Amino acid sequence: MCDSVVASGAHTASGAALFGKNSDRHQGECQPWVQFPGALHPRGSKARCTHVTIPQVAETYRVMGHSPWWVWGFEHGVNEHGVAIGNQTVFSQEPVEETPGLIGMDLVRLGLERGRDARESLEMIAALLEVHGQGGSALGPGETGYHNSFMIADPQQAWILETSGRRWAARRVELEALTNHITLGTDWQIGSRDLESFARAEGWWRQSGRLDMARAYRNPHVPGLISEGRLRRSRELLHADGGHHDLATMKAILRDHLESGEAPDGRLTSSDADYYTLCMHSEPVGTTTASMIAALPTDRTVPWPVWVSFGAPCLGLFIPVYLEGAIPAALATGGARETEGSLWWSFERLRLAAERDFERFVPQLREGWKTLEEKIEQERLGVEEHARGAAVQGDCDRAGALLTDFMSWVADEVQDAAAELHARIDG
Repeated sequence: MCDSVVASGAHTASGAALFGKNSDRHQGECQPWVQFPGALHPRGSKARCTHVTIPQVAETYRVMGHSPWWVWGFEHGVNEHGVAIGNQTVFSQEPVEETPGLIGMDLVRLGLERGRDARESLEMIAALLEVHGQGGSALGPGETGYHNSFMIADPQQAWILETSGRRWAARRVELEALTNHITLGTDWQIGSRDLESFARAEGWWRQSGRLDMARAYRNPHVPGLISEGRLRRSRELLHADGGHHDLATMKAILRDHLESGEAPDGRLTSSDADYYTLCMHSEPVGTTTASMIAALPTDRTVPWPVWVSFGAPCLGLFIPVYLEGAIPAALATGGARETEGSLWWSFERLRLAAERDFERFVPQLREGWKTLEEKIEQERLGVEEHARGAAVQGDCDRAGALLTDFMSWVADEVQDAAAELHARIDG
């Protein structure tokens, strides 16, 4: 399960497009924030993805993203050209291929490594899934796979891409959300050549008019209880107050718990639609295990921050990270079991302590993070100004070093604060 939201520059206070994503996985599945440099690859090189190896391209771009510990790809991430991508599970009438192929997270990373803008990334993902299919475990080692949808954005444009096996359709958007079902009707703008013919051959589409993708492909046996309320809520929040957004409103969307406030409503059960909020605490369906907010400015002069959260965003804070610096080990570390020095596992310990009484402990955690959030913000503005000055003077190494040192300082401060808050609520 996952939710993505996007607001084009026309709908933001700064004029920079904003992209947000909650990654909802099994609770306890670590998602470090990892970084890979751009590279030139010799002819005949291969890319070893989660389940399959595919031909490599001549050049890949610098990327970073949240990656479940056992996966090659990303749940969401950004590249050096200001492209952001995130994926969601969707349920189609078409069975998932049994033969291993590319999983949605592989396609996110491949789209970022190979796309200079949103449209190019979309075309890369579409071509790759047509050739290699979507097959193999995607929920965890040895578990099932799934079909995917993708939110893809850059500073000038955003697209939603929805798939079923090797078929796909896409539409350009300005202010939109995605969740865990196929949403495109007859409004799709581009698609695979066999999108309609396959649906007709399977008997899913018999009308004479333009193909309605959702009506043809969406699996009618998967209840909409889990996803329809979340999509309705995210669209409602996106369009509130005239649909004008900044970092604070995007954080609020990803932390949303409906009318229950900052914490999930412990009185609800899995049979209640409001149990499935945008910030998920909904096992066995899913738990929010990582989040990202990216501002995608048209001027990407060093630096431009991406904001990442480990675990449920209602329990923690969003940390600024930068492609131009080196991601500290605390953010990039973590495995199947509790890992010393891993920030993700620090927040998992907080979640385990807080889940005893979310209504009591979540407000305490939100209040506990405020001082550090203000401190980080004050330091961030100064560091970015100095890094930008160094870059303008042509000293990109100095700019990168400043951002690297800042991220390391932030990681240490957050690690110490998480330990203090854990002791406070676990005592």
